[in-house]
Amino acid sequence: MNREDHIVDGFKATLIARATYMLSSALLLFVLARYLLDPDGYGALYWAIGVLAIIQLFADLGLSRSVARYISEYRETDPGQVPHLLRTTVTAKLVLITVVGYVLVLFHERLALALGEPGAVPFLAAGALYLLAFSASTFSQVALQGFNHLGYSAIVQAVSGIGRLVFAVAFVLAGLGALGAFFGYIVGYAIAAAIGVGILYYGFYRRYETAEEYEEGLSRRLLEYSVPLTATQSANVIDKQIDIVLVGFFINPAAVAFYTLAKQITDFVLAPAESLGFTISPNFGEQKAAGELESARQIYQTSLTNVLLLYIPAAVGLAIVARPFLTLVFGTDYAAAVPVLQVLAGFVVLQAITNLTSDSLDYLGRARARAMAKGGTAVANFGLNVVLIPTIGVVGAAIATVATHSVYVAVNLYIVHTELGLNVARIARRTGLICGITGVMAVSVLVVTPLVSNLLMLFGAIAVGTITWAVLAVLSGLVDPGQVRSVIS
Repeated sequence: MNREDHIVDGFKATLIARATYMLSSALLLFVLARYLLDPDGYGALYWAIGVLAIIQLFADLGLSRSVARYISEYRETDPGQVPHLLRTTVTAKLVLITVVGYVLVLFHERLALALGEPGAVPFLAAGALYLLAFSASTFSQVALQGFNHLGYSAIVQAVSGIGRLVFAVAFVLAGLGALGAFFGYIVGYAIAAAIGVGILYYGFYRRYETAEEYEEGLSRRLLEYSVPLTATQSANVIDKQIDIVLVGFFINPAAVAFYTLAKQITDFVLAPAESLGFTISPNFGEQKAAGELESARQIYQTSLTNVLLLYIPAAVGLAIVARPFLTLVFGTDYAAAVPVLQVLAGFVVLQAITNLTSDSLDYLGRARARAMAKGGTAVANFGLNVVLIPTIGVVGAAIATVATHSVYVAVNLYIVHTELGLNVARIARRTGLICGITGVMAVSVLVVTPLVSNLLMLFGAIAVGTITWAVLAVLSGLVDPGQVRSVIS
């Protein structure tokens, strides 16, 4: 199988899993927001998850992505070192999770009170279990990416999404409320972790014959490379979660619900870009090691153009139909989320580019440069949130996210360009054509949106925009129907 076929197969497997994960997540947020939890309960649940996502950084410290990078390299050059790499990483992560979990158990009540959310005490009390399950699940998923066996990684992701849906809904229906939904998350991640770790051990660890000696300095390099990854991962998580924490701190749980719901919708829209980035990134490390930069450049440019073709129109369409979508699907209680979603529509395009680019930079060995950029924009995002949330409310958090992420994307693209020598003129021409298509599509959606009064008409308005986009994309030559049929088949 050639590299292009391998990427297509990996992308389809990852996309199916990501679609399963996102559909189950979408169904979960719909059921919780529409029927099972009020905005205060919904906001409290995701506020606690946001806090734990930040704490979880100390339970990983970039080790998962660091070992994935070295697995990708050494499985080709010296497979006997792979078991050593896995043992080092697992040992270090167990120590970290034990220490972080113990500290959280001791100080969970003080933390909740310090952050102004005493209602979050029971969530944080169970936080150690959440950290263990989530960390093991994500570690196995990323490590399997390093082996470039994306089908297995996709299975872990899909199982976590389905498990969360089933158990969160079941526990809420059992009368446990938002805390029950939280335990549903824990059980879902725990099942996915058990499957992922099992695949790693029986499918890969035992397959490699362990080298008699651990390569001198390899464990040190593994840990050293985790340092910039820790900085990047920390900045990334803080960038995504600190706004949720600050909205809860400055306003109330209901505002957290409005902001979280809008961000979850953008996450759902971003699933294809994340799948593509997850799929192609290991290939850049392999191609750089083999000196095949021309191939890497073509893969990235084609992927970037396709991502822009999909997400620029999607973002504009999302901003136009935000009001009828939120009020008809989730109810009028969530009408306050409309301006947040409209602002975050711009974030959709930026995050789509980031999903395609960020992991690729890690595999190209540019984690340190990316870490510096992410750290700087994360600090700026925190500062803007502190200024804007108290003054203009929850929309301020969305504005801060879009503004700072724009800078981060620009820096990422520059770094990729220095590594691969992108054809900037060609990319600019295609982007201009995509914007023209988007403009025509936007007019067609704006004409029919005022007529929307029920879900059927909403889907009809979305269909009008989709058909307009598809026809123009084919007529412009940006989409080859034959190639699309080939990929699907």
